[in-house]
Amino acid sequence: MFKKIMQYAGEYKKYTYQAVIYMLLGLLFHVIQFVFIYRIIHQAIGGGTGWQFYLTQVIAIFICGILYALLYIKGLIKSHYGAYNVLRNLRISLQGKLEKLPLGVIQEMGVGSVKKIFTDDIDSMELMLAHALPEGFSNVCIPLLVYIAMFLVDFKLALLSIASLPIGFIAMMMMYSAGTSKMGAYYESAKKMNDTIVEYVNGMEVVKIFGKDGESYQRFSNDVRSYRDFTLAWYKMCWPWMALYGSFLPCVSLFTLPIGSYFVMTGASTFEHLLMVLCMGFFIGPTILKAMSYMSILPQLNYKITNLEELLDKEPLHHGDKPFTGKDHSISFENVCFSYDGENEVLHHVSMDIGQGKVTAFVGESGSGKSTLAKLLVHFYDVTSGSIKIGGQDIQEMSLENLNNEISFVSQEQFLFNISLLENIRLGKPDATREEVIEAAKKAQCGDFLERLEKGIDSKAGDSGKMLSGGERQRISLARAILKNAPIIVLDEATAFMDPENEDKMNRAIAELIEDKTVIVIAHRLYSIKNADAIAVMEHGECTAMGRHEELLKNSEKYKALWASSEGTRTWGTSNKMEREKGEKRA
Repeated sequence: MFKKIMQYAGEYKKYTYQAVIYMLLGLLFHVIQFVFIYRIIHQAIGGGTGWQFYLTQVIAIFICGILYALLYIKGLIKSHYGAYNVLRNLRISLQGKLEKLPLGVIQEMGVGSVKKIFTDDIDSMELMLAHALPEGFSNVCIPLLVYIAMFLVDFKLALLSIASLPIGFIAMMMMYSAGTSKMGAYYESAKKMNDTIVEYVNGMEVVKIFGKDGESYQRFSNDVRSYRDFTLAWYKMCWPWMALYGSFLPCVSLFTLPIGSYFVMTGASTFEHLLMVLCMGFFIGPTILKAMSYMSILPQLNYKITNLEELLDKEPLHHGDKPFTGKDHSISFENVCFSYDGENEVLHHVSMDIGQGKVTAFVGESGSGKSTLAKLLVHFYDVTSGSIKIGGQDIQEMSLENLNNEISFVSQEQFLFNISLLENIRLGKPDATREEVIEAAKKAQCGDFLERLEKGIDSKAGDSGKMLSGGERQRISLARAILKNAPIIVLDEATAFMDPENEDKMNRAIAELIEDKTVIVIAHRLYSIKNADAIAVMEHGECTAMGRHEELLKNSEKYKALWASSEGTRTWGTSNKMEREKGEKRA
């Protein structure tokens, strides 16, 4: 386990070794203190020697105590310096690994899980690197040397002093066994609680608007209660064994004092040897207990390290380093199959061609695979089999940077950073001038709400863009796409949060954005895509029909049903609006 983590130490490994040396020296001086204590007791019982002897011994104990403290503190400084640099290297390595993972995999992990790994799990390893490794090693080595010395003096008394250790070790092993059996469920409940808390806080606005406080809080409460129950059940299994080994491990005089006294009375051992073994016991007991206390965290750390290794060993996204060399910006899906979990396919042998400069819409019920196709095109995931090509070039041959230069992806949920709106838009083209950004914002119909903001386009977006409404965030994301001016545009429910008045403005902005570009549109409002050059009907992960609106109404029963449903919803919405307007007039 230590080897797994120390591979990230690099040049800082030497600080851990230095810490071990300093602590070993410190503990040696700590042992010497008990030697002087033994001498004081021995002389006091014997009745000899003047006060100068006792003063000398006390001064020696004091000096050894100071040296012990200084060396031990120096060792802790070294170990912490090395530990925090190892954790830094580990976080950087993990960050690099996350960058190489499919974006979809990271999204599936959830914010709470990623936060727990980067902060809680990695922070917990500081205890192992800064304490368990240097302190645990030194607190085992020095007692071992003392035991060797005790065996050389009187092996009978030495055996008695270690007689209580097996009881403590057995109790500790039982605790590990019991704790490990519950550890997986415990950490899974912690992960679930973290995700639920993040979701609960982020969704509070929606919860309150729709009056679902009770249901949302119930789930939150259940997950917190589940974590509590798992934690208490885990500790309940471990506590008795913890108490047992905590009692027996430090009590090295448990058998030494009564049986050793008997040996002295019968002449099998000398009083001086018994006194020395008892004095050394005062050092050995607490030292071994301290070393073993770190052992209790090792199963937890091993579990966390294993989880980290599983993450670090995940299959990275497959991509090349070639520039875009396609003959044009047509898109072809060739026999594409895909599974999120490696077992259940959600796309089955999908093949279709999208011409350059054409507008193609993906339609279908929720879960039919249309958004998955779009995410595969922008390389959120690798296809399970088949290929996706742009202008005849497989997207897996291109570097992610070059692929991203060819595609703009506008989804219904766009993330805004807590920086100015200008800088949020400029993400689409980092070298754009202020004038270019403002022009893109105007084309995306952002002018009305930018005028309301005190600092206009220089206003902060807030955490995750919370200072803007959903529709306003979408217009900012559309401004990014306009500024980027990529030859391929993917619009995934790009007007999902728009009210009818602003939707017309957005449609005009989109019309300007998509002019002369290859466009893929995903929409549930079929009336908005009926003029597309081609419409692909997705059903249960397959493309069951493809053609223009009029053709599909004649030839595709599924499309006719989707169209009827869409028009019915639209009519219902319009009728309700007319009824409300009539009611207002009568009032």
